[in-house]
Amino acid sequence: MPDRAASPVIAELRGRIARLESGSARAREFLPFGPDEIDRRLPGGGLALGCLHEVAGGGNGAVDGAAAALFTAGIAARTKGKVLWIVTRRDLFMPALAQAGLHPDRLIHVEAGDEKSLLACCEEGLRHGGLGAVVAETARLSMTASRRLQLAAESSGTIGIAIRRWRRQTEAGDFGQPTASATRWRVSVMPSAPLPVPGLGRSRWLLELIRCKAGESADFEVEACDVTGRIALPSEVANRPPQKDIGRRIASA
Repeated sequence: MPDRAASPVIAELRGRIARLESGSARAREFLPFGPDEIDRRLPGGGLALGCLHEVAGGGNGAVDGAAAALFTAGIAARTKGKVLWIVTRRDLFMPALAQAGLHPDRLIHVEAGDEKSLLACCEEGLRHGGLGAVVAETARLSMTASRRLQLAAESSGTIGIAIRRWRRQTEAGDFGQPTASATRWRVSVMPSAPLPVPGLGRSRWLLELIRCKAGESADFEVEACDVTGRIALPSEVANRPPQKDIGRRIASA
């Protein structure tokens, strides 16, 4: 039976449904990842701009957030304009973001005193309309708060990304609570490909699309962002016969 997600007609219909459900008169734009295996899973063929998206790290990455931050930096790097990045911890490492394509010259770094201030800054940034992306590292994101951020993103067409980080691994269960985000991703570190000489190969991630409005969840093994902010499928994955994604789940709308 053909894969429904692979049909461009179905993808276009899903995009239309998403636009109607948003109630926004603004024409929705999308930011493709590049690999077709990922983009065809997303309504419109990419991440919807003017929407809120969530990213978290898997395993120990739920606390340190390194892989989630680099994945997010790659997305932000492919937008146009300045990027507002809001944190409550003083651990944002600019050289790593630059390696993922997000140059420091494009970054506006804000340190908020607490979660409430962080969400307020995020909402103001999304409503501004002159930014390429707004990123907020937050531990808690209620339905009410996420809905405010979603509406702010819709009003300006700016993409918002909430990086979910927690102080303790046990708090990561909050990631399962419902929010108004359009997509929800989890990024886990995998061993890099062995090289024929001593050294480290390009980093690899297990990229999980846990939730997607008007779409389905899926898992992907990818190579980490390059200096242009783009991820890639490893050659042995891209060239193997099509098969069902690992742990594939039906996502709620």
